Parts: sequence; C-alpha cells; structure tokens
Amino acid sequence: MLQGPYTNLDRPLIQLRFTSFVLGTVLLPLTGLIACLTISLWYHFEDATYTHCQVSNYLPSISSAISRVPERYIWRCCIGLHSAPRFLVSAAYFNFYRGRFAKRLPELLLSGLALLCSVAENTGLLLLTYVSSTETYNVHKNGFIVFIASSLLHMLITCRLWHVIRRYYMNPEEMTSYRWKMRLFLFNSSCCLVAYYFFRRHNKYCEPGIYTLFALCEYLVVFSNMAFHMTAFWDFGSKEVIVATPPEDKRY
Repeated sequence: MLQGPYTNLDRPLIQLRFTSFVLGTVLLPLTGLIACLTISLWYHFEDATYTHCQVSNYLPSISSAISRVPERYIWRCCIGLHSAPRFLVSAAYFNFYRGRFAKRLPELLLSGLALLCSVAENTGLLLLTYVSSTETYNVHKNGFIVFIASSLLHMLITCRLWHVIRRYYMNPEEMTSYRWKMRLFLFNSSCCLVAYYFFRRHNKYCEPGIYTLFALCEYLVVFSNMAFHMTAFWDFGSKEVIVATPPEDKRY
C-alpha cells in the first residue's frame, strides 16, 4: 500500500520511504546486470562475444551475458525480486494520474494505456529473463521486442501526461522529474535507433567491432530505462510504502 501519513491503519508491519523503495527496486537489475557483464567478460569471454559472423567482438550482448551459468541465475534472481515492486509502482502511477486527471477523459485514457504499457514492459522483461536466448530463441526474442516496444510507448505517454500536468502546476521536484523524463526518453529512443542500425549492419556485412557497438548501445538503452524509472524518486518523494494489518473490528 502506498500512503502518505497513515491514519486508518494500525500495526504497520513494514514502513519504508518511497525513495528507498524506488532505489532498491532499480538497484536490483542494475547490480545484476553489472555482475553478469563482469562475469561474462572475465570467465566466458570467448563464448559470450561469439557471433555467427565469427569476426572480432569485444563486448557481449545482454542476451548473451545473461544466458550462461551462473549469470543466468544471478539475473533471474534480481529480476524476480524487482518485478513485484515494479507492478506496485505501475499501480501507484495510475492512481496518481487518476487524481490529477479526474475530469479529463483523454488523459485518463492515456493513464490506462500507460498502465498497460508498464505491465507489458515488466512482463516482457520477465519473459526474456526466464527464457534465455540459448534455450528458446524465438520466445526470448519476442519477449525482448515486447519489452522495448512497450518501454518506448510507456515513456512517450508518460512524457505527454507530464507535459499536460506542467500546464497547470508543478512543484520543483515534479519539474525536475519532468525534465529528466524528457531527456531520458530522447536519449533512450536515440540509443534504440542506433542499436538497431548497428545490429542490422552487423548481420548484413559482418564487419569487425560493429557488434561491440551494438552491445554498447544496448547497455545504454537499458541503463537509461532504469534511470527513467528512477524519476519516481521525485514524483513520490513524500510518500511511504506501508504493509499493515487493517484495524480490528472491536465489536463484542
């Protein structure tokens, strides 16, 4: 449950500032990804950087970095732990937008679409995580496509909604959040386009080092995605996440 000061709850089991909650949620995949990349480069360099073109490559793609042991289990553990908080944050944003756009039907519909995109993004991430590219490639690929497409659409809708909010009133924290959302969306979408270009060029011409550039752009896509979600730090800075039991009904 996401709350400000709680008045109708007793016996809180867990009470956590939302800023700490968001930080922990983002640090899980960030730490997991860095660990997987480090282990892949240190212990599985030849296998992780191998491509069908058999040309020089110096960085593994994320799919390759999370497909071997123990990297596979590290990544699955981190994503599994972070997925439930991500769904909670999606619901928190939907409630936030409903409060801001109670009398504006177009923005309410966009809020619902943003919720669907956020759920689809997290679901696609879970799919590509638990079905590795070395197990069932087509399922992994489709999970990746769902993740990227829903992520970009979610960012776009979010920026649009915050642009509407800016027309009326924003406190300094919300203005900072909006500006970073715009920057990160533009950066993320640009990296997606550049990564796609390098991926197609690698498959068509098999040039040395091109897949390394694709992998680097892929890292930037994922890191900027994490940073975009981190802007919730400003959006819900005064809120708390509370797990509590409801008040007892003291009727005798």
